[in-house]
Amino acid sequence: MDALAVKTLKPFFKELLDQALGATGLDVTEVTEFYLANLLAEFAAADRLFASEEGQGGDEPLALLYHRALAAEREERIRMLRRLGDVSLYKAGFFAGALRSSVVGQGYYIQIGGTAYGQVAQLTRGGFGEVYAELGLKFRPLTEVLEGIAARSTARSSAQGALAVYGSWRRTGSDTLEAVLVDAGLLPPRGGLPH
Repeated sequence: MDALAVKTLKPFFKELLDQALGATGLDVTEVTEFYLANLLAEFAAADRLFASEEGQGGDEPLALLYHRALAAEREERIRMLRRLGDVSLYKAGFFAGALRSSVVGQGYYIQIGGTAYGQVAQLTRGGFGEVYAELGLKFRPLTEVLEGIAARSTARSSAQGALAVYGSWRRTGSDTLEAVLVDAGLLPPRGGLPH
């Protein structure tokens, strides 16, 4: 995916984030929201998400990447921890269903990603450090926002997609997935049908 495609995706993801954040009531700073829109636009290309650049490991276990980051010099540590946080956030949100049934689990991604962002915040005090601090503190609810974006897209794509979201909701009881199904008119709101 070229730079032009990423640039045109940023407003698209910004709008999706505005809607999803509004639906959940999660409040993030504007700078953090732009960071997330940029992250989503970058990772829209699978090769960026699964990059295997030196020190970033495409399929490298997160724990090994984290261990290598801690042994790196300051600037390299920041870069590696930021990448670890970014990949963990994206995967924990967009692949939440698959991770819930995996050996490692979604909680692992949430824990390691939130920790990585927290450490980046400590290493980059001031400026963007505040963005990383917010990402670390709100990591779990942000994964739910991303899960909602992915589920809305899946539910709207086809009847099979809607059934997949419904099946995930039945297995997990996720409030995020329930909200997507209610918004799509596939479930009545809690408390029954309006009178």
